[in-house]
Amino acid sequence: MTYSIVACDGESGEVGVAAQSQAFNTAAAVAWARAGVGAIATQSFTDRRYGWRGLDLVADGARPADALARLRAEDEVAELRQVGIVDTLGRTAQTTGAACISAAGHVAGDGWAAQANLVESPRVWEAMGEAFEATSGPLALRLLAALDAAEAAGGDWRGHCAAGILVVPFEAEPWDRVVDLRVEESETPLEDLRRLVERALAYRRWNRADGGRAELAAAEGLSREHVAWSPILDALDTDSFDDARRLYEELVAEEPRWATYARSLARHPVAGAPIRSLLER
Repeated sequence: MTYSIVACDGESGEVGVAAQSQAFNTAAAVAWARAGVGAIATQSFTDRRYGWRGLDLVADGARPADALARLRAEDEVAELRQVGIVDTLGRTAQTTGAACISAAGHVAGDGWAAQANLVESPRVWEAMGEAFEATSGPLALRLLAALDAAEAAGGDWRGHCAAGILVVPFEAEPWDRVVDLRVEESETPLEDLRRLVERALAYRRWNRADGGRAELAAAEGLSREHVAWSPILDALDTDSFDDARRLYEELVAEEPRWATYARSLARHPVAGAPIRSLLER
């Protein structure tokens, strides 16, 4: 009822999963990932335990193949399930149960595993792998390229409705995310998802930038608040305190509540340091 891909980025250590389906709220059930551990897609009469317990097993040191074997052994209807697992070492494991609805199958490569059921043809899962390997850039965009290729190859023969993506960093707390986005009840779920992912990655770059925020905010079409505040941060990054103060006063003159915003930021013990220097001048 779904096509999906799990993958690891060998350079960054990010792992992620992306999926598309005609079924509502697909990604909430299918997509599982944990920073520093791995990613799992569990679909076809979805059993979420494969995601939750599978990540626990991998976190405890199990290879993906061993974790999947254990999960299947505990499942009375394992032949209904389709699952793909990848860990942060790029090791994968997959299963397509004999009772999955055709066309159903899977394929894997270096650090990725693609699987699909109830789709137009075997070209769906094959196309995902080909597109993932042919695409460069952030892991999230490579996963989206795989979904686009699957849809172009026929996708879910019932149509489309929902799509989602979950990517987590390598060295982070278990709850950290690079992107965690879903689209529901859409006529164009993959297009909508790509727009959201590109925007999420832009905000992530803005938050991590050391200068150049104003140019980034304008080029990426970030919120007007980001566009307004960015020149002040850029001036502070270069110790241009007079320019920062002038820009800040102009902004407050237009909207006095920016002063309340700045005072709130200044209370943060670390991130508030440059703002405190601005307010103290």
